[in-house]
Amino acid sequence: MSFDAPIPRPRANKDLYPVDPAIQDLLKISTFSSDKFDIKDFIASMSEKLIAQSKAEPGPFDPKPFIRTFESAVDVLIDLRKDVQKKTEREEQSCKTAEKEYSKKLSELNKGFESVGKSFNGMESKITEVGRTAVRIGEQLESIHIARQRAQAAHDIVSYWNQFSRGDTTKIEALRKEGREGRQQVAVLLRRLTAVSKELDVKNATRHCAQTLLEFNGGASCVQIYVNQHDFFISKSRVNETTSIEETHLWEILPDPDASLPKKDLGLAALLEDIRTTVGQEAQIIQAVFPNPPVVMQVFLQRVFEQSIRSHIEMLLDKASAISTLAFLRLLQLAHVQTSALVEDLRPYDLSAVMSASSSRAAVEGSSLDALETRDARGMGVALPFGTMLEGAMEELFVHYIEGTKYLEKESKSLGELYSEYLMRFTKVHLMMRTKASSGGFLDRIANQLSSGTGTSLSAAAASSSASSAFAKLSGMASSMKLSGYPGSTASPTSPVPPVPTNSGAAETARTSASATAGGQSESVNEADGVLNLETAEKMLKWHAEAIGRCVEMSPSAELPKNVLTLTKVLAESLGVGYVEMALETAQVRLDTRDTKIEPDISSSLAVIRVVDLICQLWQQYSSIALIPLTSSSVTGRREIMIFNSQTVSRIEGLANALEQKVIDSIVTWLSGQLQKQKKTDFKPRNDDLSFARVNTDPCTGCCEILEKVRDAAKENLSGQNLESFLTEIGVTFHSMLLEHFKKFPVSATGGLMLAKDLKSYQDTVATFGIPALDERFEFIRQLGNVFLVRPEILKTYITEDHLGRIDSRLLRPYLMQRVDWGQITFDTLLGPVDDLNEPDTPTATSMAKVGTEAVKGLRERLGMGRLSVMMKELEGLRAYAGTTTGPAATSGTGAAAGTQSTGTGGGYFSFGST
Repeated sequence: MSFDAPIPRPRANKDLYPVDPAIQDLLKISTFSSDKFDIKDFIASMSEKLIAQSKAEPGPFDPKPFIRTFESAVDVLIDLRKDVQKKTEREEQSCKTAEKEYSKKLSELNKGFESVGKSFNGMESKITEVGRTAVRIGEQLESIHIARQRAQAAHDIVSYWNQFSRGDTTKIEALRKEGREGRQQVAVLLRRLTAVSKELDVKNATRHCAQTLLEFNGGASCVQIYVNQHDFFISKSRVNETTSIEETHLWEILPDPDASLPKKDLGLAALLEDIRTTVGQEAQIIQAVFPNPPVVMQVFLQRVFEQSIRSHIEMLLDKASAISTLAFLRLLQLAHVQTSALVEDLRPYDLSAVMSASSSRAAVEGSSLDALETRDARGMGVALPFGTMLEGAMEELFVHYIEGTKYLEKESKSLGELYSEYLMRFTKVHLMMRTKASSGGFLDRIANQLSSGTGTSLSAAAASSSASSAFAKLSGMASSMKLSGYPGSTASPTSPVPPVPTNSGAAETARTSASATAGGQSESVNEADGVLNLETAEKMLKWHAEAIGRCVEMSPSAELPKNVLTLTKVLAESLGVGYVEMALETAQVRLDTRDTKIEPDISSSLAVIRVVDLICQLWQQYSSIALIPLTSSSVTGRREIMIFNSQTVSRIEGLANALEQKVIDSIVTWLSGQLQKQKKTDFKPRNDDLSFARVNTDPCTGCCEILEKVRDAAKENLSGQNLESFLTEIGVTFHSMLLEHFKKFPVSATGGLMLAKDLKSYQDTVATFGIPALDERFEFIRQLGNVFLVRPEILKTYITEDHLGRIDSRLLRPYLMQRVDWGQITFDTLLGPVDDLNEPDTPTATSMAKVGTEAVKGLRERLGMGRLSVMMKELEGLRAYAGTTTGPAATSGTGAAAGTQSTGTGGGYFSFGST
């Protein structure tokens, strides 16, 4: 207890000890609200009377009056403080309420001001709009008034012209007599009528000159003057149009391979539309004026193509070429398409029919056709067929860009540039991954393949008459080739991916990229940039499809199959070698160089194979829909492209098979390592209670876990025969490993239970593979494990029934010898005489070897291995394919680490369909 703590005292009763009235006056709120209030004076005032009484009373000091007085004062002050607090709270609440009301009113006023401001702004906008409308109406009225005046003037001119043509001048004479203004109007009318008369006589005059010159020098000079001085070729506006190019949105999207290309260039479209209008007008004039209209029309159109169209197209292509090769090719195609449409629109203006009609009239009038042909021969000559002339003129426009291999080289260069830039980061990632594993042989091989890619691609034959219609089938094909129905059909996460160039100079580019990567001078990349994905392949095929579409448009029919094959080889070098095969080989390198102490990453390798499978399917559909039909008219060209596509897919399948074999080898190595952890005492435990407490041994748990991961990864990434072959190989190899494994461990009665639980776990795990042949194999191995559980007296009966009864009981000796009671029971009556099988030189050992061989054969037949062999036979074609494309099938030699060898199906598991 603290001595400093105040002693509690009972509160004085107000009724027993009333407060002095003087003190009550001091305890009013007015005392404390005064500015002159002082606490010392306040205490002194309250104690003054009590001090006087205490001094007046004899005896010792009595504190009780002081205590009662101050306690009463404290009670009064507490009540007073409560009253003040309540008043303060009421005032604060009323203040807050007033503030809220003020804020609300202020907000309402602000909203009111804003609405008034908006109303004024709206009114101002409406007034402005009304003013603009009034201005537009005034302008329209003015233009209408001007048009009306011109129409009225034209009406007057036509009316007076008709009167003059009939010899009637009464109306104009009456106007002349109206005074000064009348004479002024007559002068204007006469000047206008004179100009009209000159215009109307031009055709007749020109026709007369043309007929005269035709007789004199064949009319060549007349035609040349007519064409050279035509307003279409010499007007300032036309000259300005041919020397400038309008900056439009077209120039922004031309170099973007993912942008949708417009169907026409606006400047060229305007020029061609002007040509259509001009030719339509000139056809009538030429037909009415010249005696040989087809020749004149031919000269005029040739001049149009040579001067107007050629100059404009050359300017467009020069500008596009400065941007990129893709921009040049796209604009070349646009110009070709628009010019082809112009040629088709000009075909109706064939004036040869008019020439034939004129010849007929000349014959009727007494002129001979021979004389007419003689005059044509002396002059401009007989015109070429109109359609042939148009096609020749158009061909002359583009022959400079497509002659020889110029166009094909441009297309190959464009695709190479696009693919190289798009796959650059992808290539850098994979080259860095393989820097330590492969010093340079792979890079040299890739460089050699790329450098020869475009040089060996000029072999194909004739064209396809239905090329355009076949190519139209490609629309939307890539987007429809998604992963529907495929296990684990979510696309791989993608990042911008990097490349191997495919045009000339690709080898140098690859070496430069490799050296820059090794020297640390390349841009920052990460492993996500090297992920194989279907979207990248779709984009590359989309770009290739666009190039094929241009090829159909620009290539001669006889060269189309060869050009298609060339561009397909460019695609194969980038998509096949530089993308798919690089990913497969990198996956193999990573498996080869992985740390065998770490569990293998199965999912990533199988995911690569899954995406490769999808890409190959997409490639085959693309080839069958868009490429092969373009070579249908040429047997040689069709055969070459089919062989090339088949070889490309086969090469990829071979790499996928090799990768799959390495995955299997890594799995078998890991399983072997887990089984090697088996202890000699696992199945011969000393503490039975501890043994029963364990569910499975550690090696069994490890093997089952990796088998479950293998199953999940395989079912997520594989399907059909590929999935079955893969899981069968794993299951058969693991089955053989277990048969060898359990020959090495002694088994007690208690250990037999643990062994049975392990074998049951193995069987249940493999049963989830869903392959009946494996189920039968592991049922046999489970029953084999039960020989360690049965009592010796019923052992003979057990091994002669069910699965064990189908084989020679002497083959069970290595397993029965692991029973701990092997030396306590006579097994001669059970298995026959015991021979020393460890001495191969004895006759008994030789005979046992023969019996063992026959027994193994019987075992295969009785255990359903006949059916397994049938299944393996179905895979024989795949093994033969792998042997021809990638060499002999890889053996699962990793099983040798555990003293076993894979007895599965061997190499060649995968097939991506037929081309």
